Order: sequence, then C-alpha cells, then structure tokens
Amino acid sequence: QVQLVESGGGLVQPGGSLRLSCAASASTFSIFAMGWFRQAPGKQRELVASITSGGSTNYADSVQGRFTISRDNAKNTVYLQMNSLKPEDTAGYYCNRIVGGMYWSWGQGTQVTVSS
Repeated sequence: QVQLVESGGGLVQPGGSLRLSCAASASTFSIFAMGWFRQAPGKQRELVASITSGGSTNYADSVQGRFTISRDNAKNTVYLQMNSLKPEDTAGYYCNRIVGGMYWSWGQGTQVTVSS
C-alpha cells in the first residue's frame, strides 16, 4: 500500500509564496508521471500540474507561469512551488501518480489558504 504524505501548506497573503512537498512510499515512484491536484469546497478535484518521469511538465491555464512542479526521484518526492498566490488558489492540495486514472490511495492533503 503506497502512502502519500503532503506538507507545506498554510495561510498566506495574496501575492505570497508556498512550497508544497509530497513524499511517496512507492519504490516505483521514479517511473510514474506525478501530479498535483487541488480541491476547493464544493468543487471537483482538478489537476493543476504534472511532471513525467523524464521531467517534462504541464500546467493548468489557471496556474501557468505562477506554479512550478519538480521532483527528486532519489527522495521519492514531488514539489510544487507556488508564487503570486491568489485567493482562488485556496484549496486542499494533493499529489498522486498519473496513470490513466489508476491512482494510489489519496493522502490527507495539505491546506492552502490565500487571504488577507
């Protein structure tokens, strides 16, 4: 059973920055594309950033130019650097692999609140 542990969230003012981390217990971490997802109250979970095993990245239009996803395969960890945060970025943030919808069990997530 793979465990995903997200951390790094918090309360930040608009325009601020946060760096999220997600540690995976999977020994096969390095072969999978990984993604950061977010879910705001009353909304569906959405994919905001992804990174392939080779390091290619992709972003949702809403975060393009503000968020940066990266990974450290030696540490089985994926990161999300979030800059120029907006109130609409407020959500629970989760990571998972991206394999045609075959997700690992979801972690507890980390809450990001952007508010003045």
